[in-house]
Amino acid sequence: MLGAEGPFSRLVSGFSPREAQLEMARAVEETLGDASTLVVEAETGTGKTLAYLVPALLSDGPAIVSTGTKSLQDQLFFKDLPLVMEALGVNRRVALLKGRANYLCPYRLELHREEGRFLTRETAQQLQVVSRWAARTETGDLAELRELPEDAPVWPWVTSTSDNCLGQDCPEYSRCPLMRARQNAQEADLVVVNHHLFLADAALKGEGVADILPGANAVILDEAHQLPEIAAGFFGESLGARQLQELSRDILGEAGHTAADLRELNELCARLDRAVADLRIALGNEGRRAPWSEVAGEQAVTEAVEPLRGVLDELGEALAPLESASRGMEACVRRTREHGEALRRLTDCADDNQVYWFENFRRAFTLHATPLSVAEPFSAHRERHPCAWVLTSATLSVAGDFSHFLDRLGLRDRARTLRLESPFDFRRQAVFYVPEGLPLPDSPDYVRELVEAMIPVIEAAGGRTFFLFTSHRALREAASLLRDRLAFPLLVQGEAGRRQLLEQFREAGNAVLLGAASFWQGIDVRGDALRCVIIDKLPFGSPGDPVAAARIDRIRREGRQPFREFQLPQAVLSLRQGAGRLIRDPQDRGLLVVGDQRLIQRGYGKLFLDSLPGMTRTRKREVVERFFRMLEDEPVHETAGD
Repeated sequence: MLGAEGPFSRLVSGFSPREAQLEMARAVEETLGDASTLVVEAETGTGKTLAYLVPALLSDGPAIVSTGTKSLQDQLFFKDLPLVMEALGVNRRVALLKGRANYLCPYRLELHREEGRFLTRETAQQLQVVSRWAARTETGDLAELRELPEDAPVWPWVTSTSDNCLGQDCPEYSRCPLMRARQNAQEADLVVVNHHLFLADAALKGEGVADILPGANAVILDEAHQLPEIAAGFFGESLGARQLQELSRDILGEAGHTAADLRELNELCARLDRAVADLRIALGNEGRRAPWSEVAGEQAVTEAVEPLRGVLDELGEALAPLESASRGMEACVRRTREHGEALRRLTDCADDNQVYWFENFRRAFTLHATPLSVAEPFSAHRERHPCAWVLTSATLSVAGDFSHFLDRLGLRDRARTLRLESPFDFRRQAVFYVPEGLPLPDSPDYVRELVEAMIPVIEAAGGRTFFLFTSHRALREAASLLRDRLAFPLLVQGEAGRRQLLEQFREAGNAVLLGAASFWQGIDVRGDALRCVIIDKLPFGSPGDPVAAARIDRIRREGRQPFREFQLPQAVLSLRQGAGRLIRDPQDRGLLVVGDQRLIQRGYGKLFLDSLPGMTRTRKREVVERFFRMLEDEPVHETAGD
């Protein structure tokens, strides 16, 4: 099927057999046959999507394919699967299933069209846009609604959460897009989901995959490098200001249809809103992330938490007699009770295996409990579903060693591993540049000196640059330094949405994009629009991150070395992700820059270097300039999308 005479050679322009792709496909086929577990690192250019889709569609029984991002999920379903089914000549039922926040909730749309008193003018206008679209959509998938931005304030008003969904008791159940999507998934031979949805069910949080998983013969997890961090969120617990504010609004919305004492409920909901605002203020500055133990003894926090607990208890008592008034009110009573219990757990901090922490925003906060390790719950989830498991990504190993990834998911000695190198000719296609003369990253002038050193490089590249940062503070400083220094469009994360910035970058053809964490992975810009990737420094996790700090502390208490066992491998995998933005196609050419002198001056720098592709290496700027002059003489090839 994947050979020189196979169907893909006729359907795909320029298709040629790849030995690494064939090797992966054989390994996946074997894994599906004996219901074992395979962890496969398939570097960029391997063609891993076909390598798992072909055997999955040719095998018996249903399969679940989970991806790290919704964009890859859509690409798999709308582009890759139709191609593979046509090539194989098979007619398998396939389904796309996303999390509930991606689907219109007709009940909540109708509720807020009638009860518009909480809406701002902007949200009310957006609600009208959603209403017009709702009348013509067949799927209810909000990705169709391109007229509104990803962060439009209307979305929480027209989607459901697991808290406020009425399930089978909803009066709009028969025309619910989410329920239709779930029904289609249950009847399909192959279902495409994403990790957030998949792991929500692994944590028994009922988002829709649980009904599919027991019958699946195979689970294929693409972009598996993201699993440990996403799983930590789902195997933990959180409670945020927005959940409490939505509860307040929903109580008042439902109470209007009952015989409730509206004056009492209005007063209690107003007290709930004030208590939420008071706790947000007590937790300190916007952007603060810290362990709960750091503030637990502060008088202002104690004086904010106790009233919040108290008003949730009072609300529960006031609502109890109304529980049977409507399904919506029944859900409000349940949510009030559950939020009160969660607040106690998240502030009492009784489980030693959890990290209790919080983050504070401009108008909201979230309290978290995150497990120190997800190895045990993830292993338990796999054991409950003893089918074939395939975990794949371009970046799972550190200098060829899978131990770090396997240990984080409890897979050591339980999985076969396979490492497949990229077929790209990196020595010819790319140059790796570590500039001479820069200070170490802890220097107060580091960002300024890095920017000064990179301006000639960006000019030599003709713009066409991703400048990636390990912190938003460094990104903002670099943006201010570059603002009036470049003759190219400057695109800065935070000044527009991620999707919009990428579209502008591709359309401009000579732009410079400054990005932080979300631009280090899942971004695919092929062709001449991207010729240079600059990484400010080695991406070691922030020592102030409360979850990482707790994990480091536990490793140290156990007599082990947190730097070697946790911090270093994490940084290596992150650097590989960032570097992977550069060469996405056999025709791509470009320069990778890492400004961090620790690559050369520290012993551990060799581990980073050994984990990167075998690019031509230099420390001389004149070599970089000569490389770009050479590229100018090559023919231009088109930029492709995600």
